[in-house]
Amino acid sequence: MTLQATFKPIGEIVTPYKTLADCPRNIDPNGPPCELVLRDELRDGLLGLAAGQRILILYWLEHAERSAIRQNSRRTGELAGVFALRTPNRPNPIGVAVLSIEQIIDGVITVRGLDCLDGTPLLDIKPAMSGE
Repeated sequence: MTLQATFKPIGEIVTPYKTLADCPRNIDPNGPPCELVLRDELRDGLLGLAAGQRILILYWLEHAERSAIRQNSRRTGELAGVFALRTPNRPNPIGVAVLSIEQIIDGVITVRGLDCLDGTPLLDIKPAMSGE
């Protein structure tokens, strides 16, 4: 099977993390402010979103290792497949977060506690469903 997909980022994520060593190991809703900066031509797509609303964020972890299919869990140390882990090191390193919007100003959404490098490509934003 030969399938291909092409992604065009909708913007980028601004975080305080400049190196992988600086990045936290997971999302922290009480962490530092981070900004989702949309491309200018997509800013009208934010209509209907508001402060306090929870959103699902998809982003591309471009510096992740993509060849490891089994890894040791950081939590338990046990060997597991990547699809059983939250590791960024996976065949398609797509990061996912559900966070509350703090504010939206001029096409920039502020959230707290993302776990990615400054400049990470932002793939999509969706309203979070209950239970996420």
